[in-house]
Amino acid sequence: MRRTLDTRIRCAHTEGMSAAPLLADFLRRRRELLRPGDVGLPVTSRRRTPGLRREEVAMLAGVSVDYYTRLEQGRESSPSASVAGALAGALQCDLDQRDHLFHLARLPLPPRHAGHHVRPGLLALARRLTDIPVLITSDLGEVLWCNPLGSALVGDLPARPGRDRNLVWRWFTDPTSRAMPEADWDRISAAHVSDLRAVAARRAADQEVTAFVEDLLSRSAEFRELWQRHDVATHRSDVKTLLHPEVGAVPLRCEVLLTPDEDVWLLAFFPLEGTDAAEKLELLRVIGVQELHPAGSAVHGLPGEEVPPQPPPAHQHR
Repeated sequence: MRRTLDTRIRCAHTEGMSAAPLLADFLRRRRELLRPGDVGLPVTSRRRTPGLRREEVAMLAGVSVDYYTRLEQGRESSPSASVAGALAGALQCDLDQRDHLFHLARLPLPPRHAGHHVRPGLLALARRLTDIPVLITSDLGEVLWCNPLGSALVGDLPARPGRDRNLVWRWFTDPTSRAMPEADWDRISAAHVSDLRAVAARRAADQEVTAFVEDLLSRSAEFRELWQRHDVATHRSDVKTLLHPEVGAVPLRCEVLLTPDEDVWLLAFFPLEGTDAAEKLELLRVIGVQELHPAGSAVHGLPGEEVPPQPPPAHQHR
């Protein structure tokens, strides 16, 4: 009822008005409210105007500067749903503001659950964890955001959303991407499937989940066998050894923080006590992060369009 009423109110204010100026005004106002530190960017010089620069928003959303400029100048008003979602993430929109952006873009409102929307507060928390690898994923395993150390471990991910950013999908459809000791594969595979069983139970009859499971069943005999066991569990912690080509084996303790609706997961990887993992993470930070984009970019951040896909990830895990 609340969403229906809110939509009617917004329609009353925008009926008969061109969408382009309204969308442009909203984007500009959101951009001017943000500071570089709010989105994980360094402050390099004094700014003559408040807020982020247009090129910074474009980078965060994974769209070209020209395309974002056209949107903010009212010369373009029809972004795709994936671009609108990426802009909402880049501009730190909460769910109500995201819905308003979709309304101004004349797009159907995305579902509130598992909508691949990361709350600004969760991003702010993740950005403060600078000395450990951090990933934010959907409940199906798609990487929505990762910090530089997270990228150093999982490798560059495609800028656009989809199966190539999904750790569970790649685990079962591309076993060569399993950057873990082979002795651990059975345990990790079983954990992935039992997690997915829990998601399927919580999101019963959800077409996104159904299609994902059906596609995995058709692509992986290992997944089919494990799915038939009906093991159900949501794993909130685990110990994993990740194999990195530069620093070798990195033993880590993975802690999973779930959002209240359990549709977005924050994965924090801590060095395992009594090992050399802390030293190896520091080495990764020194040798790897220097070559990476700023935290929150199209590679590390919420994916959009209008940029060429990045190389596929070299390491996959969750």
